[in-house]
Amino acid sequence: MKITTIGRQMTVSEDLKNRVEKKLAKFDKFFPEGAEAHATFSKAKDSERLEITISYKGTLFRSEVKEKTFENALDRCVANIERQIRKNKTKLEKRMKSGSLGDLEPVEADADVENEVEENPIRIKEFDLKPMTAEEAILRMDLLEHSFFMFNDAESGQTCVVYRRDDGGYGLIVPKA
Repeated sequence: MKITTIGRQMTVSEDLKNRVEKKLAKFDKFFPEGAEAHATFSKAKDSERLEITISYKGTLFRSEVKEKTFENALDRCVANIERQIRKNKTKLEKRMKSGSLGDLEPVEADADVENEVEENPIRIKEFDLKPMTAEEAILRMDLLEHSFFMFNDAESGQTCVVYRRDDGGYGLIVPKA
């Protein structure tokens, strides 16, 4: 797995980089080759934030944790991602009609590409809209742990949004024809 370590307004020590590599090595059993992991470290007033995103053939696993120390944040992030993988492994296998998580069909760049403008506090994300069903969009939304997900409907070709409702259900926003 290719691991990229980023420090936002800080320098990441070699010791911390080695810990990240050691902890993420346990995911090699799920992702044979071609997986990429991004670990982003940042410090706030009294907490430290770690965001880990693992991308493999268009599928994302992501965790963001604030803790007192980066070591604690790393432990929680790894546990969160492992839980996501185990929870969604059967869903992914069923959806992709394959025998294992390592045999996922390639999907082109569905990963978020962040463009952060230094002087502007607005965070801009760009990504390709892939045709998929609402069920696939919900699965991806859950994998990313987001509250909504925008996609192109495979049947109608319209841009739609699925979202998580407060009652635990899901909603679908479809443009009026």
